[in-house]
Amino acid sequence: MIQTVLFDLDGTLINTNRLILASFQYTLDRYFPGQYTKEDLIPFIGEPLHASFSRVDARLAGEMVAVYREYNSRHHDQLVTEFPGVHETLQNLRKAGCHLGVVSTKRRDMVERGLTLTHMNDYFSTIVAGDEVGHFKPDPEPVETAIARLHATAEQTMMVGDSPADILAGSSAHVRTAAVSWSLKERSVLEGLHPDYFLDSMIDLLDIVRREDSAAM
Repeated sequence: MIQTVLFDLDGTLINTNRLILASFQYTLDRYFPGQYTKEDLIPFIGEPLHASFSRVDARLAGEMVAVYREYNSRHHDQLVTEFPGVHETLQNLRKAGCHLGVVSTKRRDMVERGLTLTHMNDYFSTIVAGDEVGHFKPDPEPVETAIARLHATAEQTMMVGDSPADILAGSSAHVRTAAVSWSLKERSVLEGLHPDYFLDSMIDLLDIVRREDSAAM
């Protein structure tokens, strides 16, 4: 039985792909003009910004994070939308009695901004942001923190995400995992991590929760 569903934010609930790629491209072009293509940027998605930029140049990482965040914030509202079927799915999960949470590596202010822009705030009983934990996904700490806040159990929780970090964090926290097909990561990369489920549409989650509930009866 699934009573708690945790979601990554970027690339899972809201489509920030254009914004994230544009923010990385702007930042890297400022320091290393013409050296990075879109394909070079995709591996950065889903991990903490400082980790991404440290791989590029550890000495400049902090400065590049600041440049990225300024550009990202300035263009956020023009480039962010929700994915199809998300509102319907969240509404029906709540009606079914599920507790919902967001687990993100982003700062809390930006998580709340994305949820406000897409009118999703009221669905979630907790948010675990990157500036509220000691370790980022793929460490299980953010998922375990959400479970504790919701007074849930790992056995009845699912983590839904678009990146390897989401699936690995969920697996390490001993919860069920679901990967989404609209990730910018190659499907084979996510399938190689053996998530319990693969969603071709967010609405698929409703049938999965129903099946899990029926199997538990």
